[in-house]
Amino acid sequence: MPKSYNEICQSAKYKLTGHGDRRIDALMECFEHMDPSMEADIYGTGGIINDFEKDIACFLGKENAVFFPSGTMAQQIALRIWCDAKGLKNVAYHPLCHLEIHEKDGMKILHHLEPTLLGTKDRLFNMEDLKSINKPIACLLVELPQREIGGQLPPWEELISISEFCKNGGIKLHLDGARLFEILPYYNKSAADICSLFDSVYISFYKGLGGIAGAMLAGRTEFIENAKVWKRRHGGDLISLYPYIVSAKHSMNKRIGNMGKYWQHALTAAERLNKIEGVSTVPEVPVCNMFHAYFDTTKENLESIFADIIEKYNLAIVRNIREIDNSICKSELSFGDSFELIPQEILHKAFEQLESEFIKLVEK
Repeated sequence: MPKSYNEICQSAKYKLTGHGDRRIDALMECFEHMDPSMEADIYGTGGIINDFEKDIACFLGKENAVFFPSGTMAQQIALRIWCDAKGLKNVAYHPLCHLEIHEKDGMKILHHLEPTLLGTKDRLFNMEDLKSINKPIACLLVELPQREIGGQLPPWEELISISEFCKNGGIKLHLDGARLFEILPYYNKSAADICSLFDSVYISFYKGLGGIAGAMLAGRTEFIENAKVWKRRHGGDLISLYPYIVSAKHSMNKRIGNMGKYWQHALTAAERLNKIEGVSTVPEVPVCNMFHAYFDTTKENLESIFADIIEKYNLAIVRNIREIDNSICKSELSFGDSFELIPQEILHKAFEQLESEFIKLVEK
């Protein structure tokens, strides 16, 4: 039976994106220098979890923080708290917000909250969109960067205007900062600087950082104490979470200083792809370590082209391909440790072949 494209990608020695395959040895590496006599956390208490929560709260410039096994749980709870405090069920966010398209309507079904979608799917929402809301809302969620449109970011001045608008209007502002660390080089700001604009913040430890799983929700102490109650209600207080915490700390220490480098990798790859007729990126110039690439051909043809490159050069350029229509495909590229492991000669030849294949398509 022939291998699928995903299986072919998995077999490639080199990957253009990511930190490498998710293998169990990553967890073994995390525990390599741990004291085996250290006590585990129990139902959300213990030094290993509470000290980490304090450290992250300080890093984000917030009073307190609580560790969650998942960001989905953390964000739904954050919005529920703000809506209950305001006595409103309405929240606002981008049409391609994670809560809207990836969570099976969890916010609506579990918490009976109602979204107001701001702007259109193909761009960031702006102040004009915000001012056009014709009903009261309890909370506005801003995702930085906006993943589903290639990791785009608003100008810093726009963020300040959004924050002031919410404060003046009594609207709580929540940051979906799943990829917060990845945007620090672009804004040239600290995490605390960015988070100071928001009432609550969620960060992920497995996306750009490459941990196993886990998230942190941060804000004022009263908000976090309320979040802990909801965490228990959601079943988020596992008997112990220390494997996730050890992984989160290790991955953060290992990679948080590399975000500028990952961004440069994205800039290099996007520039090379945009030189190929029939290939383009969104944004054209990436503002963080990720972007979306568009290819003017069918999925079947594109998979064949990339599979041939893997066979010749052992390099997987893209690992996920989605067909938009019969003639355009899309892939998300997010850069990490893997890029630097690719020999430059292989990288150059692989892109040369990709360009050659698209020249043939244009000539047909």
